[in-house]
Amino acid sequence: MKTTAYGIKNCDTIKKMKKWFEAENIEYQFHDYRVDGLDIDMLTAFEAALGWEAMVNKRGTTYRQLSDEQKEGLNRDTAINLMLEFPAMIKRPLLVHNESHHLGFKPAQYQEIFASQVAEK
Repeated sequence: MKTTAYGIKNCDTIKKMKKWFEAENIEYQFHDYRVDGLDIDMLTAFEAALGWEAMVNKRGTTYRQLSDEQKEGLNRDTAINLMLEFPAMIKRPLLVHNESHHLGFKPAQYQEIFASQVAEK
C-alpha cells in the first residue's frame, strides 16, 4: 500500500497527522510542497480528484491575504494558478492512499481510511 501525505511541514494539522501515523505505526511518505516542490501536473491531478473548491483553504492566512478581486474572481483556472504560486493555500494535508484522495485530518477519518492497517495491530 502506498500512502503519500502532501503539505507544509510547519503546519499544525500536518504535525497532528504525523503523530497519528507514528502512534498507529503506519508507513507513509511526506511531500513538503516548499521543499519537494509542486508542479502543474500534480496540481491538476489533485484538482481532478478533489475539485478546486474543496482544495482551497479559505481559513488560512494566505487566502485571507488575497485581494477582494482575487477572491471574487476565483474559478478553477485562477485557483490552480494561485495554489501553484502559494502552496500554503491548499487545504492540508492532502492524502493519497491507494490512489484515492482525501483532504484534511481528523483521527476518526484516518481510522476509517486505514482501518485494515490499524486493525492489524
